[in-house]
Amino acid sequence: MNAAEQEWLQLARKGNDEAFACLVEAYQKPVFNLCYRMLGNPQEAEDAAQETFWRAYQALHRYDPQRSFATWLLSIAAHYCIDQQRRRRIPLVDMDDFLAEIIADPAPDPERSLARSQEDDKLHQLLNTLNPQDRAAVVLRYWHDFSDEEIANSLSLSVSAVKSRLHRARLALAKRWNNDDDVPVAERNQYVSRII
Repeated sequence: MNAAEQEWLQLARKGNDEAFACLVEAYQKPVFNLCYRMLGNPQEAEDAAQETFWRAYQALHRYDPQRSFATWLLSIAAHYCIDQQRRRRIPLVDMDDFLAEIIADPAPDPERSLARSQEDDKLHQLLNTLNPQDRAAVVLRYWHDFSDEEIANSLSLSVSAVKSRLHRARLALAKRWNNDDDVPVAERNQYVSRII
């Protein structure tokens, strides 16, 4: 958090609505991205992001300044999205990348873009098979670079449970990817070796 954000946070905790609006502007993209990756629908993600900021605003007096504000805020978003998924009783959906393994190619290449889109679709389908907390752990680790401790705090789990969930999720995804007949064997083996 930079100095301006720290100042906004201090002012917002004292009731300054303009300072909180600055925090919303600074963090709207990461909050929306987390919600979108967990919910898979832009409108639902927008609603979830708004709810996240509303809940953060209401709970700002309980925020511990010794803790990372981003971690605290994203944990509110993750919990809200998990609750939404439990209510809908459908799996979490639609993550654009997985495990930070698919990095955009800086050179425009229509063929590579199509292959990447197909690969992303397949990864989305595989991620749909994970339970909500495992997906949340994966999103927080690989999209937001949370440590095991930060994930544990965000999801109200022990650090060992986080490690176990991430390990189990990686193995399950690798196994499902490896068993997919639509993916060429060479590509399957390369992917499996990267995530295990």
